[in-house]
Amino acid sequence: MRPRPTTTATTPTPEIPTVLTLGVEEEFLLLDPVTGESMPVADRVRDALSGTAREQSRQEFRHSMVEMVTPVSPDLGQLREHLVTLRRAAAGAAEAAGARLVAVGATPVCEAHRTVPDEQRYHDMSRRFGPVAHDPAVCGCHVHVGVPDRELAVQVCNHLRPWLPVVQALTTNSPLHDGRDTGHASWRSMQLERWPSIGPTPHFHSAADYDATVRDLITAGIMLDAAMVYWYARPSAAYPTVEIRVGDVCPTVDDTVLIAGLVRALVATAIDDIRDGVPAQRIRDCLVAAAHWRAAHDGVDGDLVDLRTGRPRPAWDLVDDMLGIVTPALTRHGDLDLVRREMDRVRREGTGATRQRQVMADTGGDVRVVLAHLAAQTVST
Repeated sequence: MRPRPTTTATTPTPEIPTVLTLGVEEEFLLLDPVTGESMPVADRVRDALSGTAREQSRQEFRHSMVEMVTPVSPDLGQLREHLVTLRRAAAGAAEAAGARLVAVGATPVCEAHRTVPDEQRYHDMSRRFGPVAHDPAVCGCHVHVGVPDRELAVQVCNHLRPWLPVVQALTTNSPLHDGRDTGHASWRSMQLERWPSIGPTPHFHSAADYDATVRDLITAGIMLDAAMVYWYARPSAAYPTVEIRVGDVCPTVDDTVLIAGLVRALVATAIDDIRDGVPAQRIRDCLVAAAHWRAAHDGVDGDLVDLRTGRPRPAWDLVDDMLGIVTPALTRHGDLDLVRREMDRVRREGTGATRQRQVMADTGGDVRVVLAHLAAQTVST
C-alpha cells in the first residue's frame, strides 16, 4: 500500500472572498397529470425551452427527468429569482409536452420506461452496474459554494461531515414509492445506497489523498471515471466549488433558498475554522453512515444522531445547534433574517415529506392529489 500524502499545520490558507458565491442544480420528474406515472418526454421538454432556460437545462440519466442549473449568484435574492424563472420555464415546457413538472425526490408511482438516453457514457454505466442503473428515477438538489482552492475544498468537506445528516433531514421530500408511503422520509436516499460510489464523504488528508483514492476506486472498477464521485460533499469536478449533493430536490423555491443559505453558511464556517487551525472531527465512517440513514428515515420528525457525541437527540435540537454555529456566517452574508424566517416556516409546516403525508392523510391516501399539490408547489412563488 503506497503512503498517502498529507497536509501540515504550516500549509497556508488561500485568500477566499468574504462573500461566497452560490449555484444550484435542481432535478425534476416529468409525470402524467392523470396517473402520476413517469413520462419519457425529457427531450421534448428541453426542445421546448428557449434562450437562457435552454442553456441552463441539462440532460439527465432518465427520459423522465430534466435538470435546471442556475447561474452563479452572490446572494440569496438573486438565486431565488433564477430558481423561479427556471422552474416556470421548465413547467411550461413540460405542460406543452403533456406532462407535469414535479419537484419530488423519488418516483412516486411507477416508471415504465427505464432506458437511458443514447449517450456512450450512460450505456457504459448501464452495462457496468446493471439493474442498479435502471432503478426508478430520483431527483436531488445540488448546492455549489464557491471555493476556488481545491486543497481548501477537500478540508471543507472534512469539516462538513457532522452536519450533512441534518441538512439531509431538512430536505427530505420522497416518502412515496409505488403509490404508497415507504416509511422513509427520503426514499431517494435508500435507492441511492445501491450505487457503490454514493454516500458520506470519507475523511481525506489532502487533495492529493483525495485524488489518489479516486484513482484507486476507478482502478478497482467502483467508478468508471472521476465524474462518478457521488459523495455527499465533494470538490466539484466541473466548477471551482464545493458541491453538496445530499438532499432531495426541494418542493418549493423557498425551501431551496433556505437550504442554499444554510449550506453556504456551513461552508463559510468550515473555512473560518480551518483558518483558525481547528481540526475536523474524526468520526467513524459507520457512524456517519448510520446518521445519514436515520436522517433519511425520520427527517426532522424524530431523532437524529449527533455526530459530535454519537448519541441520538431530537432533530430540532440539532437544527438549533447548527443554526447557532453558523449564525456569524449567515450574518456576514446578509442571510440571517431570511434563514430564520424560512426555518420557522419549516418548523411549522414540516419538510416536503411531512407535507406530502399530511395531504395523503387529508385525502384518504389519494396519491394523485398529492402529486397535484407538489406540481403547484414546484412553481409557487
